Amino acid sequence: MYRLVIRTLWLLFALIGVFLIVQPTGTVGQLIIALSVITMLALISVARLDGGWRHIFLAFASIIVLRYAYWRTTNTLPPFDDLYSIVPALILYAAEMYCIIMLGLSLFVFSDPINRKTAPLPAENDLPTVDVFVPSYNEDVDILALTLSAAKAMEYPEDKLQVYLLDDGGTEEKRTSSDPETAAAAIARGRKLSKLCDDLGVIYHARAANIDAKAGNLNGGLSVSSGELIVVFDADHAPEKCFLAETIGYFHEDPKLFLVQTPHFFANADPIERNLDTFSAMPSENEMFYARIQKGLDRWNASFFCGSAAVLRRNALEQVGGFAGVTITEDCETALELHGRGWNSIYVDKPMIYGLQPETLSSFIGQRSRWCQGMIQILLLKNPLTRPGLNFAQRLCYLSSNLFWMFPFIRLVFLAAPILFIIFDMKIYIASIGEFFAYTMTYLVVGEMIRTYLYGTVRWPWVSELYEYIQTIYLLRAIVSVLLAPTRPTFNVTAKGDAVNEERLSELATPYLAIFVVLILSLGIAGYRYQTEPEIAGLLLVVGAWNLLNLIIAGAALGVVVERKSEEGAQRTKTEVLCDLVVGTDRIPVVLSELSTSAAKLRLRSTDQQSLLRSGAEAFISLPRQRADAPASTLRVSFKRGDYDGLKTLKVALSPDAEDYANISALILGDLGKIRQEREERRRRRSVVFASLKLIAWALVSPPKAFWMALFKSNSNGEEAVANSSAHSVAPQLTPKAEVA
Repeated sequence: MYRLVIRTLWLLFALIGVFLIVQPTGTVGQLIIALSVITMLALISVARLDGGWRHIFLAFASIIVLRYAYWRTTNTLPPFDDLYSIVPALILYAAEMYCIIMLGLSLFVFSDPINRKTAPLPAENDLPTVDVFVPSYNEDVDILALTLSAAKAMEYPEDKLQVYLLDDGGTEEKRTSSDPETAAAAIARGRKLSKLCDDLGVIYHARAANIDAKAGNLNGGLSVSSGELIVVFDADHAPEKCFLAETIGYFHEDPKLFLVQTPHFFANADPIERNLDTFSAMPSENEMFYARIQKGLDRWNASFFCGSAAVLRRNALEQVGGFAGVTITEDCETALELHGRGWNSIYVDKPMIYGLQPETLSSFIGQRSRWCQGMIQILLLKNPLTRPGLNFAQRLCYLSSNLFWMFPFIRLVFLAAPILFIIFDMKIYIASIGEFFAYTMTYLVVGEMIRTYLYGTVRWPWVSELYEYIQTIYLLRAIVSVLLAPTRPTFNVTAKGDAVNEERLSELATPYLAIFVVLILSLGIAGYRYQTEPEIAGLLLVVGAWNLLNLIIAGAALGVVVERKSEEGAQRTKTEVLCDLVVGTDRIPVVLSELSTSAAKLRLRSTDQQSLLRSGAEAFISLPRQRADAPASTLRVSFKRGDYDGLKTLKVALSPDAEDYANISALILGDLGKIRQEREERRRRRSVVFASLKLIAWALVSPPKAFWMALFKSNSNGEEAVANSSAHSVAPQLTPKAEVA
């Protein structure tokens, strides 16, 4: 009876909503309705009301959005016999309807997110056996050593935990390659990593051939292991020691659970954050997905595997033949297969890994191209709308995740639409100034209010537009390639740990510069037409403002293509550990303030002993005991006279061995509580005014520098400017590649 009443009420509300959406009111009436709703939404938002208020907020906001969609459909298209204008008009209309559909899907996904409590671990005798897989291809030994050491140090019974390094850079296929350099590199890599694994107490495994990319590598791990649960960490994703304690208990509670996914958290800035200097103040780009969207997906049993920082059940994987490898996003594809078989997933919103993001724009674009192509492959080859076994909510959730990656087409349309009117006089949007403000402007305001209300603490205004614009230019080509040949794209490893050794203009900069010039010219033509064609002056103001917004975003993007020199030690982790620096026979009290696998910063607790810093002397850091009965731990270091700043800070270099890696991982990853706290402190709402001023500032400062570097500063040494030569790898990353990991 209760459910019948609820369904009846929902039907009644839906009928009322439809009436309000299609009810003709005139321009003034629409403006009154919209402003009334905006006022109510503002009150709910300012008061931070949630729970049931969330549904009220979204319901009334949806009425304004749908009234705009109805008006846009029935009143704004040019005559169909005007072929010159109707074709681009329909393209723009389709792009807008896509945005409204995606908004509706996102509101459904995030209508009632879950905040899960930690599931208690079962008794030790009932704990499952766990295999940890660390798939690798070409990562440096330092990166792998930290991840393997941290995985080995996780709190779990030793007899039930086994760590595997799955090395696709040392396969038999590579070791026996007809190319002598490839074969020699694979043999040397295999020997080096085998010794590292022996020293760390983990198992080294290299399969016969590089087949099916990362999915094939993980399946190779399944074939040589037997643990009940499988934990996957990317090579650069080092886990906190409590990772298993926070995730394993859920599997004991639900025998049909196949996945516990946790967030990815990064030690370094991506190229947008680094080049615009936002990393320390602005929420990271991925936080909207991990802190909001995945929690919404979890409500509908649709949170999916993200390739790392996750625990999976072996029995479930075996039921579908292991990790799926039809597409290049094996993680989401695997989750889709298992959800379709009736298995469950859970999302735990607690960052417990510390990873690396690509630092150069080319590697960033290459990574996003793979994600984009893989998700569209899933849409084309394993369409969630027709996939057997999924319930209706899961179909919508997966559809939302897949369709999102069509945004480059939408961004291109919104970029081109005002130019088409200004330069070619295509009448693609028929409306008066009054109608534009009553319908379009209020719709845009409500849309921004929805985003701020739902995601304001994890995504500043305009940031999505900036990230999407930067990706659009190169992702368009990636999307077209997968649409033409859905099975053709192949997996490419994302370069990590690179450092930009000098300020440089990215080799991808040319299209961004060209688009900026076109937008400048369009704005000038709009100004000229405003003076000479007074009969359309009002419409030119609107379209010119739209073009100006595109210009501001394009100008800010030029601040990204000017790649700043990486800060020294940018991937070091901040710590605050009291210890001693031992130089010869002298002990100097210091604070270990920053630490990585190759370097550290020490802060002298007293400058009275600075004379004891003798360059070249044998030195080591004496670390505090982790337990009273634990042996003393040390880290061997070296430094030169110039490494001391004369005040209190000393930079030291590390040459770690297996024992050192264990100590480093314990210091960095023993407790990520401070790092999680820093993440929370960045989650502060920013007003549209603040965000707009910030965007405009970037747009004013960035273009002169970018064009000066393009015209006067040679970029002939660009390849040397990026360590490991990853900067010039974007072309292989965007096109099929024969050998992958």
